[in-house]
Amino acid sequence: MRDRFHRADRGVSITVTHALTIAITTVLITMLLMAGGTLLENQKEKSARLSLETVGERLSDELSNVDQAAIGTNDEVTATADHPRTVAGSSYTVELLPASECGDGRFLDGSTECLKLTATDADTVVYVPVKIDAEIDDDSKTVPGGTIEIRHRSDTGDPTTSEISIHGGTR
Repeated sequence: MRDRFHRADRGVSITVTHALTIAITTVLITMLLMAGGTLLENQKEKSARLSLETVGERLSDELSNVDQAAIGTNDEVTATADHPRTVAGSSYTVELLPASECGDGRFLDGSTECLKLTATDADTVVYVPVKIDAEIDDDSKTVPGGTIEIRHRSDTGDPTTSEISIHGGTR
């Protein structure tokens, strides 16, 4: 009889088993949450990059269209382009750069002007080539995403002496 009461370690093994199970489950859940957070961050950056490329390509086409529409005229040609104010939950800026200032990007060979689009929260920068004959005006500056105004000025109608610029929209 005495032997039966003396060996009472069965209750301890159940407690240790539960503690180990809870600890292992906690570690696994923590690892899954960390991996999910990293995956979500990578997807947000990828989404921002793709959205910036899309906006940049559309704006590049609009710049080219304004440049072509202004050939042969002595007037100022102005167009307003509406684009999303945010991409992947982040605001962004657009800058029209001469070929010498364009970074390394797809389809950039150092001889083409480009748009530099920068997402502020995602730290994503995208360069998009722009096919224009006009020079980039010194008044062209970094503008926030959203409504963007494109201006083409020419005094002679000659594309080599005309200037193109982008400005923040008034809306």
